[in-house]
Amino acid sequence: MRALVAFSALAVTLAAHAAPDAAPRDRLSLSASASTDVTRDVLGVAFSTTREGTDAAVVQSGLKQALDAALAEARKVAKPGQVDVQTGSFSLAPRYEPKTGKITGWQGTAELLVEGRDATAIAQLSGRINTLTVNRVGYSLSREAREKAEAEISAQAITRYRAKAADYARQFGYGGYVVGEINVSADEAAPRPVMMKAMRMSASSAADEALPTEAGKATVTVNVNGTIQLTK
Repeated sequence: MRALVAFSALAVTLAAHAAPDAAPRDRLSLSASASTDVTRDVLGVAFSTTREGTDAAVVQSGLKQALDAALAEARKVAKPGQVDVQTGSFSLAPRYEPKTGKITGWQGTAELLVEGRDATAIAQLSGRINTLTVNRVGYSLSREAREKAEAEISAQAITRYRAKAADYARQFGYGGYVVGEINVSADEAAPRPVMMKAMRMSASSAADEALPTEAGKATVTVNVNGTIQLTK
């Protein structure tokens, strides 16, 4: 008798644990999205230079002078949000003789980053900086422009989701539905950086020439996905 009672208790325990794992009935997973194209409004330009020599101090000094001169020129047009200026990487590394492993010289790089909404000022600045060369150019979407686009298409994505839910409920023979767990997310197609190896500017070839640029568009997408409970 005691063994039978113990077995019955075990059966109840197993049933209690199995219940939560049972698949919910009359549920349907759905997704919907809406997209819009927005003109990229932030221009970014990366300037850089490389120096090398046998004396580390001389190489470092050359990099510093080139960067200081470029910074002085960039600061003339700097304006928060319109033309933002910051230094990028600054590195100095030894070069080794392959057979002996001895240091034979030094090589260093310095970088200056400029970005902002005033594309005209940045493009003109690119022609006036002659101690560094243009290395990368790319447009991106500002946070304000992205958030505005997301707000405009979120309602559209949600409307499409609800329309899908109602249509599927009808096709499966149900009278309606109840919204369950929903996830709303947004993403933006990553911009493609433009490498400027074929268009490097220097004092002799491009002084005072504005950098040619074209903003292009970014695709902002709002995704809605989740589950609905179908109702009779």
